[in-house]
Parts: sequence; C-alpha cells; structure tokens
Amino acid sequence: MAQNQGGRYIIDGGRPVSGTVRISGNKNAALPCLAATLLAREPVTLRNIPRIADVGVMVELLEILGMRVENREPGVYHISGTPSVRDLPYTLVDAVRGSILLVGPLVARCGAVRLPPPGGDVIGLRRLDTHFSVLEALGATCVLHDNGLLDVRTPSGLSGTDVFLDEASVTATENAVMAASVASGTTILRNAACEPHVQDLCSMLNQMGAKISGIGSNLLVIEGVAELHGCDFTIGYDYMEAGSFIGLAAATRGTLILEGTDGHDVPMIRNGFARLGIEWESLAGNRLVVPAEQRLSIVRTVNGGTPKLDDAPWPGFPADLLSIMTVVATQAKGNILIHEKMFESRMFFIDWLIRMGADIILCDPHRAVVTGPMALTPARLTSPDVRAGMALIIAALCAEGRSEIQNVYQVERGYEDLVGKLKILGAAIERVE
Repeated sequence: MAQNQGGRYIIDGGRPVSGTVRISGNKNAALPCLAATLLAREPVTLRNIPRIADVGVMVELLEILGMRVENREPGVYHISGTPSVRDLPYTLVDAVRGSILLVGPLVARCGAVRLPPPGGDVIGLRRLDTHFSVLEALGATCVLHDNGLLDVRTPSGLSGTDVFLDEASVTATENAVMAASVASGTTILRNAACEPHVQDLCSMLNQMGAKISGIGSNLLVIEGVAELHGCDFTIGYDYMEAGSFIGLAAATRGTLILEGTDGHDVPMIRNGFARLGIEWESLAGNRLVVPAEQRLSIVRTVNGGTPKLDDAPWPGFPADLLSIMTVVATQAKGNILIHEKMFESRMFFIDWLIRMGADIILCDPHRAVVTGPMALTPARLTSPDVRAGMALIIAALCAEGRSEIQNVYQVERGYEDLVGKLKILGAAIERVE
C-alpha cells in the first residue's frame, strides 16, 4: 500500500451534518489482532477490519515477514504462513506506532526481532521501557542501539512469570499477552491495560487456543500453551470514531444515526458528553441517534464552579477524544477545563482553534480553559495527528466559509473513508493533492 503522506481537505462549513453513518471496526483492535496472526500455526480470518492507512502498513509488514494476506471482500482479511525474522523497512515502521506490536509475537515465534524505532503520532513522549521490562521478565534480552534499532532476543525461550507493569500501557500489555500466550508456564500480568481493544486481542487469542483469564480487568492470568491454531474473529466497533461523529453532530447541530455500535454505550464517553450538555438515544439493531436539539450548555460543579474534563487509562475518559471534546466545547455555553494528562504535545493543536476565533486559554502543555459558544471562522490549518486532525475537520465544518486542512494523511491513518462518509452526511468536503 503506497503511502501518500500529504493531501488536503477543502471544506465549506457552516451547515448541519445529518444522516446515517456506519461506524467502522476498531483501529486499535485491528493492529494487535493482525500482529497476533504471526503466532498462529493455521490460517486466521479477521473481520470488520477498517480500510485505513495504518492497517495497510501493518499488512505490508506482515507480508515482508513472509505472511500471505488476502483481502477478498471489504473488511475481511485471511492471513496464513510462517513468519521469518527479516529487516523491516524504516519507512514502514516509522509510519505507524502499532509496528511495536510485532515484537511480542516475533520474539515468541522466531526467538528474535530487530525493529527500527516505531513512529506514529507526534503527541509527546511514548517510551518503550514498559515493553522492555515485561519482555525481559519473560526471559528476553532487549537492547536499544544508538541508532534507535530495537534488538530483542530469547535464546532460551520465554517463561511465565509474575510481572507488574510500571504503567498501564496498552501496547505493552498487548505485547506481553501475545508473548506470554506461548511461553512455558503461567504469567500473571498486574496493572494491565484493559481497554476494549485489549479485550478483543485476548478474546481472539483464546479462540486460537490461548488460556487467558481476567479479560476486562487489570489482572490477567495467562497459562502458556505450546502453540496456537487458527480462528475466525470479528473485532469490535471503533468507539473513538463513534465519539468523533457524536461530537460532529452536536457541534454542527445535526441529527446523526450511528450504525454498528454493537448496542453498548461506553459509560465514560456518555458521561463526558453529558458534561457538555450532549445526549443520545440507543436504538434497536446496534444503532444510536444523536438529535439535533441539544442543550449544549456546560454543566457546572455542584458548588457552581468550573467543571473539568480529563483523561485517564480505561475505564477513564479516553485521551483520544479530548481533542474532539475541545472543539465541541467551543460551541457549548459556559466554560470548562480540559486536562490532558497522558501526552505532552497533544494540546498544541489548540493554536489552530485560536486562529479560528475560539476563546481558549492554553494554561500549559496539559491544560486549557475553553469558553463558549464562539462562532468559528474559516482558516488554513494543518493536521498534527489522527484525533486532532478530526477535531480540526469538525471545527472547519462549524465555521461559515471555506477552510483548508493540510497533511490529512494523518487523519486517514485512523478513519475509514472519511470523505465518503462526510459527503453522505451532507458535508461539503473535497480531498485534493
């Protein structure tokens, strides 16, 4: 899949975005599940895989490693073969942070892996210490060379152990679970991440013959097995995409019906939107409807103070949606403190919103006070990462007039057919090179 790391969106905003949209499969589940196919001794079928740039990169990496990947119908991938340790191209590994997920299954299956430094969003320090510590606890040796090359080996194989993660890292948990599934003995993984995409990976591995208990909690027990077989697995919906479209509907005053949301509303996301005076209704058939009529008034604290919306590891409010909520807050009455605690650079996209006329005080790299409602004006913008890029698109769709957003490849890494979906909903958006 050729990487087009550029592109622009031309957006004529100032009109409600309404209609019905189908939510795609979870990007953050697709990448680890694709990586986990390296452990299977038999073919694996994965369903509900979104057609996005990050998935395309991961598929290319699997093929370079010797796997056969067939995409016979939309969203369905058939993966088979036996991986071999090979040097992976820097350009592909640098394109997606999820490439780090190849380390666990490759060191478990092949005994060694060398990987250039993984890339992805530039949203602050995203350290590898937790990955190294958990793999070393399982018996691997990990070296980070001066040129950034990661070298992980296990000359004597992996052995189960009792390990406490120093942070509830999603990708470190996923690497640990994949490696421990075929290690000898039992692994107890404490302070594990437990997001829905981690749960999807664990459920898929169990279908492949792994023995993982405690799924959905931060204490996972993995009884190692000799080998894993194939499976046919469907990943869950992308609740980040769902949250993005809920924010889009509320900010532009449109009515949206979201299909494919599996009927389970994520409570902390619902609570976060409720803080901005936004609600939705669950419908039969795995759908939800966001009505155009919203209070859009920020709910003050019990004692009448300014409320705060902050992120936290699961089951806290997801960091990936804070950018979306920041834009939505510019259209709500009142003021709110947005506190991004998990990444150092994610809030810097706020400069673009201020350029559009938003009333935001950026207190420091982690905190911003948003006051609304404010009429946004069109501007020429640049997408810094997946979620901030989507937030800027929402802002541009709110603004009366024509905006241009550059570097939209960053957005397309995480949203399937975004332009097509937005056009169906009545948005005036075009992609140009």
